[in-house]
Amino acid sequence: MIRLFKYKLLCLLLIILGAATDQSLYAQQGVYDTIVSSAVIYQGDTIEAKTLQSVLLFRRLSDDQRRARAEWTRLRNAIYVTFPYAKRAGIVMNDINTHLAGVNDKEERKKYIRSREKELRKDFSDPITNLSVYQGKVLMKLINRETGNNCYEIIKEYKGAFTARFYQTVAFFFGSSLKQAYDKEGDEKEMEKIVKEVERMYGYRS
Repeated sequence: MIRLFKYKLLCLLLIILGAATDQSLYAQQGVYDTIVSSAVIYQGDTIEAKTLQSVLLFRRLSDDQRRARAEWTRLRNAIYVTFPYAKRAGIVMNDINTHLAGVNDKEERKKYIRSREKELRKDFSDPITNLSVYQGKVLMKLINRETGNNCYEIIKEYKGAFTARFYQTVAFFFGSSLKQAYDKEGDEKEMEKIVKEVERMYGYRS
């Protein structure tokens, strides 16, 4: 009897300890024991629903698109090469115009122009001979942008003293018109966007 009583008492203790252990385990549930997820009900079944990341699909470029991209890339490369020269030429020419605005004597004007001609030749003679025909056309447009005058007007203004031969050589070498306009809201709109990109890249100020 005593042995049976001890056995029953032991079983009772085990049951009590087991219940206490289960409660302890439930009380220690972590944040990942229950995962909240979106779901949809489809034909009576509850199915987990998730939103996948977007997948971008690109089709092959058409021939016209490839040509347009090639032309844009060519223009962009030409502007990156020639814009520093146009910027430098614009600074010098605008400085000359500012100085000559207060000089009325023709001999004094010619003397000052000759003194600046050497500066331009030093900065531009060698680089220009290494440009392609296309780059030369772009350069003349950019000079118009920086000075407000096309190359023809510049030659007409300073013919015989300033860099007339310089610009005549440019026109002949590049087989282009000196009267190229620059309309940033018109034909040169895309060109202007690229110029703005170059200015941001190198810290130029318009």
